[in-house]
Amino acid sequence: MLEERIIQKLEKLSERYRRLEEELSRPEVVQDIKRYRELSREHKELTEIYETYLEYKRTLKEIDETKDLLRSSDREIRDLAQEELERLKNRKASLERKLRILLIPKDPNDSKNVILEIRAGTGGEEAALFAADLFRMYQKYAEEKGWKISILSANRTGLGGYKEVIALIEGEGVYSRLKFESGVHRVQRIPVTESGGRIHTSTATVAVLPEADEADVEINPQDLKIETFRASGAGGQYVNTTETAVRITHLPTGIVVTCQDERSQFQNKQKALKILRAKLKDYYERKRREEIAKERKEQVGTGERSEKIRTYNFPQNRVTDHRINLTLYKLQDILDGKLDEIIDALRARELEERLKIAETV
Repeated sequence: MLEERIIQKLEKLSERYRRLEEELSRPEVVQDIKRYRELSREHKELTEIYETYLEYKRTLKEIDETKDLLRSSDREIRDLAQEELERLKNRKASLERKLRILLIPKDPNDSKNVILEIRAGTGGEEAALFAADLFRMYQKYAEEKGWKISILSANRTGLGGYKEVIALIEGEGVYSRLKFESGVHRVQRIPVTESGGRIHTSTATVAVLPEADEADVEINPQDLKIETFRASGAGGQYVNTTETAVRITHLPTGIVVTCQDERSQFQNKQKALKILRAKLKDYYERKRREEIAKERKEQVGTGERSEKIRTYNFPQNRVTDHRINLTLYKLQDILDGKLDEIIDALRARELEERLKIAETV
């Protein structure tokens, strides 16, 4: 049975939902695009809770009505009522669990786009090639989800790998699914550069940062050191002829961002500021968590860059996520962007942990 405090909260949310429906029908609200969008977003967020709570109350009423039938003098009716009562009790328990989950505060970043950063780790050229494999994996996953992905910055190698690649992924609920990918990814395979046929272990680091807008992070222009230089690598006739590349250093934190992929200095600067804003948001959030000395127990793993989260073993066609001890023997499918089975398992574990915390509060 749901506690009285939860019932009270659900009643308040239901009242808020009904009030939103009234406001959204008013002509003056419909004409105010910004206000209408804000209310529509809140209305959408409350819809599932409201509808589930209505179903829960209907189920309680049906349980009471079915209990009355148990007092019938007709044995057949009593037997049918008992069977129906068991079904209703199971539905009630299922709805109670769903409502508890729906009331868990959502991660405010879940709806945000992300800045995806992949860096080659240990393993030289093989690590850079693995970084490219990971980037392709996320590209494929983004395509499958209907998300838009665009490269903000890339440092390529001669064999087609990446020393570093940074991309923006835009779409619905991107961070809510990709946030579990932050950490060290390890590959075990025979490198294309290895003539002896020995299996090597290489790594790449993935960082998934929620995109930050100006309201999230305020940057004082006086805190920035902006330098321009000639780009290197791809870029045609513009390479090494004009200073289009941009390097921005945030002096208080020492965070440095470089962009050189665009032919325009202005475009490179805008991309660099976008990356810097996301890095600063991540930096300040991490610092805040450290200051209050509280681990993010509701998440799977710590999300730290140094944490080894997954191994891709080519000889055994195996992918293992170490945080939840999940092993799948479908490596190529996963590298082709079929990540849902892993991500769904990680989200389920996160939900269980957060539900445990919520029930103790």
